[in-house]
Amino acid sequence: MKPRHVWPIAVLFALTFSPASFAQEEEESEKPKEEKKLHPLEEAKKKLGEKFEEIRLASEKSEGLFDYYRDKRDGTVYLAVEPKQLGKEFVYFSHTVDGIASVGQFRGRFGYEQVLAIERHFDKIDFTARNHALYFDPENAMSRAADANVSDAVLASAPILAEDPKKGTLLIEADGIFLKELMQQVKPSETKNDSEGERFRLGKLSEERTKFTKLGNYPKNTAFTVSYVYEDLHPKKFAEEPDVTDSRFVSIEIQHTLIAMPESDYYPRYDDPRVGFFNTQVTDMTSTSHVPYRDLIHRWKLVPKNPEAEVSEPVEPITWWIENTTPVELRATIRDAALAWNQAFEKAGWKNALVIKQQPDDADWEAGDIRYNVLRWTSSPNPRFGGYGPSFVNPRSGEILGADIMLEWVFLTNRVRYSTIFGSEDSSSALGPRRLAHRQCAIGNCLHHANLFGKSAIRLTGLGKLEEDRLMKEALYYLVLHELGHTLGLGHNFKASQLHDPAKIFDRQLTERVGLTASVMEYPAINVAPPDQEQGQYYQTNPGPYDIWAVQFGYSRKMDDVDTREAHLALSASQPGLDYANDADDMRAPGKGIDPRAMLGDMSSDGIAYGIQRMDLVKSLLDDLVQTAVEPELSFQSVTDQWETLLWQYSGQLNAIARYVGGVYVQRALAGQPRTQNPLSPVPAETQRRALEILAQYAFAPDAFSWDAELLQHLQTQRRGWDFEADGEDPKVLAEILKTQNAVLDHLLHKNTLDRILNTELYGNQVPLSEVFGSLTNAVFVLERDSEPNSIRQSLQRNYVERLITIAGIENRSDFPQPARAIAFGQLESIAQQVRPISNPHLRQIQHRIEKALRNN
Repeated sequence: MKPRHVWPIAVLFALTFSPASFAQEEEESEKPKEEKKLHPLEEAKKKLGEKFEEIRLASEKSEGLFDYYRDKRDGTVYLAVEPKQLGKEFVYFSHTVDGIASVGQFRGRFGYEQVLAIERHFDKIDFTARNHALYFDPENAMSRAADANVSDAVLASAPILAEDPKKGTLLIEADGIFLKELMQQVKPSETKNDSEGERFRLGKLSEERTKFTKLGNYPKNTAFTVSYVYEDLHPKKFAEEPDVTDSRFVSIEIQHTLIAMPESDYYPRYDDPRVGFFNTQVTDMTSTSHVPYRDLIHRWKLVPKNPEAEVSEPVEPITWWIENTTPVELRATIRDAALAWNQAFEKAGWKNALVIKQQPDDADWEAGDIRYNVLRWTSSPNPRFGGYGPSFVNPRSGEILGADIMLEWVFLTNRVRYSTIFGSEDSSSALGPRRLAHRQCAIGNCLHHANLFGKSAIRLTGLGKLEEDRLMKEALYYLVLHELGHTLGLGHNFKASQLHDPAKIFDRQLTERVGLTASVMEYPAINVAPPDQEQGQYYQTNPGPYDIWAVQFGYSRKMDDVDTREAHLALSASQPGLDYANDADDMRAPGKGIDPRAMLGDMSSDGIAYGIQRMDLVKSLLDDLVQTAVEPELSFQSVTDQWETLLWQYSGQLNAIARYVGGVYVQRALAGQPRTQNPLSPVPAETQRRALEILAQYAFAPDAFSWDAELLQHLQTQRRGWDFEADGEDPKVLAEILKTQNAVLDHLLHKNTLDRILNTELYGNQVPLSEVFGSLTNAVFVLERDSEPNSIRQSLQRNYVERLITIAGIENRSDFPQPARAIAFGQLESIAQQVRPISNPHLRQIQHRIEKALRNN
């Protein structure tokens, strides 16, 4: 065994403590110690923590549903997402704070609500809109496939920028979510007219100019208000309205609100086709029914203070605030009109369901705060409405979470909107499909023009300012009742004006007790009495029988019982005034709808008799218009305005009467309940023939528009700058008359109307299509053999012949039904034969036009 070498102790001591060893130790001590290397995930988390602390120190924090931080240096906004909020659902809602009407964005315009889920996907946060239109019974095995072939929408995705190492709070940049059109489309989609430069449209969204203008935080919601700035240095079409300062740079201010998903014992109520509530449509995907619908009506949550009482006050009433922008002299009327809805709620078992308060001038909150339901007032340069009453709901249940009512000053003025007085405004959104609750309500415009007509009648009768004041007060009552009805969940009911016969509508004692119409959700004619009749109510001032019945269905606790609810709804087919028709049913546009009782601007159960009465009144007013409308020391603008208004009224009654031709009465009673008629019943032959006769007399007869020349010589609009430069200031009387006549022909000769007449001949219609065409031809071509037709008749006859040529498909392909084409062809031959012996130039031209078309066939 080799001996182990042993160092002497002295040598070991010398080696250990030698100067060289000390130097080496000192050198090693000066080297930095290597830190332990972190795992990449830990390193990333550390950096996120450091970033969180940096943002926290540089920002102002606001606490609420979602905390947010705003950098004090550059204004960047960071949204905080807590771990407990990940995977949860929220309600997203948006509305327009300020905008311009020409692009469909105006103050108080509600967007649409969505169920929004906030989820983490690795290093990003996704904002996903959930599909809530489908229902799967959880007891059905098919519920396991509920997500199959259903597309949720990832609206926005943002990288995680920071994380609180203690609480796990995540920070994302809110700018990238809300400063772009991700959560909501703001700029309307381009249409054919837009691309051709025929309409003003917004430019490109400016990232530099778009910014947050206001941030709000509350325990149950967080709001981000954004000014979206659109720029186009070379617009194809400049804005014509004064609400746009510079067409190159236009701002639209939108508020985005994230709302906590309500967690309560609210019990949804399902829609029924016999009553008209706004609803969220839900389809039962596990049902085998022909109508697998679980549509949720929109209503407020009311909880009784005393559940055992027949009538109880709610724990929390529906509270409304009158905004401090409201003219002081109108506040009492608005308050009283709104509180009138308590009459309906009391019949539904609720006392003081609605409470109205006044917003103080020094209030520390604004109407844009969705915690407050506000009756608001604006005066816009180009208003799209006189009143507008939207609400927003929880899409999972239908519970109304908030509402506003916008009232426009134009409603109370004498200003006529020429661009819309004769046409019908498109109430659909330019921003894609939306639920019915967000359709624009046109009642304010209708009432506004009707009020101008009422004032003309009052001046003729000499009743004076007190009567005008009564008219305007009743009109404001009706407007508030109507718009507030929308915010309670009620849609339009265009059959409500059928409640009384033409004699009873002027019985003020009856109408104030029962109602002038069955519902304030109608677009009625102003109830102006003829000169020989005592004036009754101009407008209804209380909820009608339908309103009371509908509120009972939606809000009565008794309706939780299925049998009680069905017995209540069964009354719709047997009790007068409970019939219902909404915007899908009405016949306001040519070819739209089928039931003539569902019409705008009509009144009474005999629309034809009422229309005759109204048109005769208009004629009498026109005869004396120059004497009654001229205001001393002012221009003749008032004469022109009232002429336009009266012609609009006249046209409205012609259109209402025309709807009876080829019409079908509809009753929506269920199969097992008693009903007064079949579900579909063609309008009786005598009613249709009566309508055709009246149209011949009041729309197409040679003297239908025989106005005094003195009246036409006074149709002068007041000069303003160079407004007349393009078209001249002479009144375009012929164009307005032809527009009125065309409106009638547009409906009677619409493809849908002709097709319906042919179809109804198979199930009871006794006025065949050949008779309708023959009646029109006879009315249009009543020939003045001893004199040439005047310019009105010539325009009408040329227009009618061109329509027949189009329907017959002689020169171009026609999509009209074949029998209608054949009948139109025969009418052309008949007209050519009828005018052939007459030698005046106009009729010779008509003959030549027809024969040329027939030769080319």
